[in-house]
Amino acid sequence: MPALAQHVLYRPAPLPGQPVDPGGDDSGRVVPAPARGYWPFSGISGPGRPATDASIGQGWVSGLPDVRYRGETARSYPVAPWADAASGLAVRQGVMPALRPIHHVHIRDTIVRPGPDGWYYMTGSTGDNIWAMNDGVELWRSRDLADWEYRGLVWSIERDGRWERHWRMRKGVPFRALWAPEIHYIRGQWLICHSMSRAGLAILRSTSGRAEGPYVHAFSPDAPIRGGIDATLFEDDDGSVWLTAGSADEIVRLKDDLSGLDGAWQPMTGEGWDLDPRHHRAECAKKGLRHFGYEGATLFKREGRYHLGVVDRYDDRYSFAMWTADRITGPYRDRHELPDCGGGNVFRDHQGRWWVTCFGNAHASPFREMPGLARIAFDADGRIRFTREQPFATRPFDAGVTA
Repeated sequence: MPALAQHVLYRPAPLPGQPVDPGGDDSGRVVPAPARGYWPFSGISGPGRPATDASIGQGWVSGLPDVRYRGETARSYPVAPWADAASGLAVRQGVMPALRPIHHVHIRDTIVRPGPDGWYYMTGSTGDNIWAMNDGVELWRSRDLADWEYRGLVWSIERDGRWERHWRMRKGVPFRALWAPEIHYIRGQWLICHSMSRAGLAILRSTSGRAEGPYVHAFSPDAPIRGGIDATLFEDDDGSVWLTAGSADEIVRLKDDLSGLDGAWQPMTGEGWDLDPRHHRAECAKKGLRHFGYEGATLFKREGRYHLGVVDRYDDRYSFAMWTADRITGPYRDRHELPDCGGGNVFRDHQGRWWVTCFGNAHASPFREMPGLARIAFDADGRIRFTREQPFATRPFDAGVTA
């Protein structure tokens, strides 16, 4: 691995209200690390606190260069105006429950997994501003999905990383951030897959048998497995383990001992494309709207059928476009919306109930960039619907209910 570069002088970091240089280097090339304190942000989100109904309408909207914030705690960094960033329009329109966060802490790309020890574990993109920098993978755990205990920074870019330690150019400024870490319990092992934006994907494994780690690279310690973001893992009924990422255009099987890739990446196929432009991000028109979505892939299985979720914009909601198939590579069909809950995962709890995570990534959301959970069920056609009873909502959900 090349030696890490030394500090050099960069132009000052952009602050709220300052424009990003439109001609700035956005190549992702490796650059020297900035001086300590260049970015005014913390690289961790920390323990957080219990969420209440008052957390509705609050949270964060992060981006380069601005972070908007509404809440009870003064921030140590400059913030931009909130401007009604959590309007709750999706709730008022009746397309999603009146959710509140499950915990009041800054997390994007929320992932919750049940563990064999009776705990639930939560990861996600953390830190004050992942569009600038963060420190690594933070972990929380809960017995009941309601009260969350902080387990700390379980994998540090600086302490534990290899190729991940490099800073790269993003829009004219130095940038280093780990995105969308997902914790998994597969084949008796705790694994975390992650992506370093502008660099690529990795899979980590715990050397202690505990979710808290410590973690090392399962393989490919000196280079990304491949480019991309939003890596996710899936264990099939036959014990095979698969990796996909981003828009789920391709998928690859891992070796049985999880020491590498077992063959080439395979294309994921679909049919019955949704050609309504209101159900896509504007940039998707370049693909003729014939694609699964554009980021945040997740994969699970129910009653012998594969369910694939990929983020897309439905009337500007940050939603999962859900698909089903009889084979893991497809063809996937029956695209439908799981409203405003993109960028997380679907899981079954210790009592057999189904849930989807959310984190509030759209103006229509009831809160912004905090972890949320919604109960779901499946209709006769296998489509996902919200249930009437929602433990983390201020009232029952009555629209489109299946159970």
